[in-house]
Amino acid sequence: MWSFHTIPHPGELGYDTWPEDAWQRSGGANSWAGLSLDPERAIVYVPTGSAAYDFYGGDRLGQNLFANTLLALNARTGERIWHYQFVHHDAWDRDLPAPPNLIRVGGVDAVAQITKSGHVFVFDRETGEPLFPIEEQPVEASDLEGEEVWPTQPLPTRLPPFARQRLTVNNLREFARERFERLRPTVSFTPPSREGTVIFPGYDGGGEWGGAAFDAETETLYVNASEMPWVLTMIDVADGETHSGRLAYATHCLYCHSVEREGGPLGIYPSLEDLDDESYARDVIQDGRGVMPAFAHLEAYEIESLVAYLFARDDPFPGQVSYSQVKFRSSGYHRFVDEDGNPAVQPPWGTLSAIDLRRGEIRWQVPLGGATGTENYGGPVVTADGLVFIAATKDEAFRAFDKQTGELLWEVNLPAGVYATPSTYSVGGRQYVVIAAGGGKMGTQSGDAYLAYAIP
Repeated sequence: MWSFHTIPHPGELGYDTWPEDAWQRSGGANSWAGLSLDPERAIVYVPTGSAAYDFYGGDRLGQNLFANTLLALNARTGERIWHYQFVHHDAWDRDLPAPPNLIRVGGVDAVAQITKSGHVFVFDRETGEPLFPIEEQPVEASDLEGEEVWPTQPLPTRLPPFARQRLTVNNLREFARERFERLRPTVSFTPPSREGTVIFPGYDGGGEWGGAAFDAETETLYVNASEMPWVLTMIDVADGETHSGRLAYATHCLYCHSVEREGGPLGIYPSLEDLDDESYARDVIQDGRGVMPAFAHLEAYEIESLVAYLFARDDPFPGQVSYSQVKFRSSGYHRFVDEDGNPAVQPPWGTLSAIDLRRGEIRWQVPLGGATGTENYGGPVVTADGLVFIAATKDEAFRAFDKQTGELLWEVNLPAGVYATPSTYSVGGRQYVVIAAGGGKMGTQSGDAYLAYAIP
């Protein structure tokens, strides 16, 4: 019925925030997190992701509308009603991670968007006017050749963040302090660097795909957060390299399988150091397998060059693979952890917060996942009779908290972790809550069980 171009075409609003040909070659700015619909107003709220490539924008100079943006569109026509961009020219993978909550605060119908950086932004649903002040704050310039980060970024000035914003020597664990001194200081929007830049909260939040839960009675938003630091280190894609397959690897494979093909953390991304079946490798690249997507969009010569590099053969197509526009790439997704996989920062490593949107303050915040908290994925659900249910944690438990105080009221161990949001429903006058124990994240076992519990 209609289309809206999140990377604008010529003549469309925002076209001048990209290079002229960006609409023909750039990617990202997708709404992977899902949409929220106000059926009475016929407004659909669309949170968008980062522009590609995530960590270097030398080939997409400009503000990059409508990446990292909450779009309010006419659901019938696709016409833009208003928009708000949370990160200008994103170089930190700060895509919007969850659908926004449609809420009512102080008599105003509003929409609340959580972010990976651990902030809540609240807007009037119809006009897009912020209900709490936001200020554009200056950020440090990049020293990577060709990159021009946007000079300012927006941050709320009244609503407090629900995750810690700075990693300092004082809140680091002892083992990490020496390494920390070699990295770039961690402040909001410190640009990616060759030395290594701490991303905190990490790539996965702060807030994540589970989103937040809103209690209409108390006008309180409940949101969980991870407190995991990551280290973003940039390398020159070319760096004197002439093998076409190495350039293809640096562009498409390096940030999961690491610089020297040793694989990613926790065994999620396997090592590519000792491959022994070229035909199988070619099929996996072409068609995907497990958590790896298909790379069917690659030309045949690119795949052959990549396979030749992986199996230490000479370049079959010298000089044909070139990725000069994206000069720098991340060395991979690296959590800042100890030898046991625990975060470098002092606990808590995961939290659940109750944010009072009447007063603009955090009413309570508790560790989520035992006394220290754990990294977590999946959101909460709040019930009218005063319970906040959430699983999400690495310790594979399901919990209920008192919505007024944050007191832990109940918990149960699960056959596998639940990294999604619970659902609640009623049958025959009795209320239930159901979860899907799929597991598989953060090195935990996989599962295939649905579990439903009756609420007394």
